[in-house]
Amino acid sequence: MNVRLFARARELAGADTIEVNLPAGATVHDLRRRIGEEYPRLAALLERSALAVNDQFAEDAQMLPPGAEVALLPPVSGGQSA
Repeated sequence: MNVRLFARARELAGADTIEVNLPAGATVHDLRRRIGEEYPRLAALLERSALAVNDQFAEDAQMLPPGAEVALLPPVSGGQSA
């Protein structure tokens, strides 16, 4: 499964996407855990990041459908207000 990375996640991984292998029936939680194992530089960021599956924010219990488009969305850090 390809996971698209954005913002700080992309910087830490040094790539726009990462490949994660999961068995059929895996959940978002399983994906989150596997990313942390295979890409340790992303582990701390995962706790604060959202995962989107097929353009919808996903809860950890959600099963990942075959061929799903997944995105890792770190929290947004704000700049200064005017």
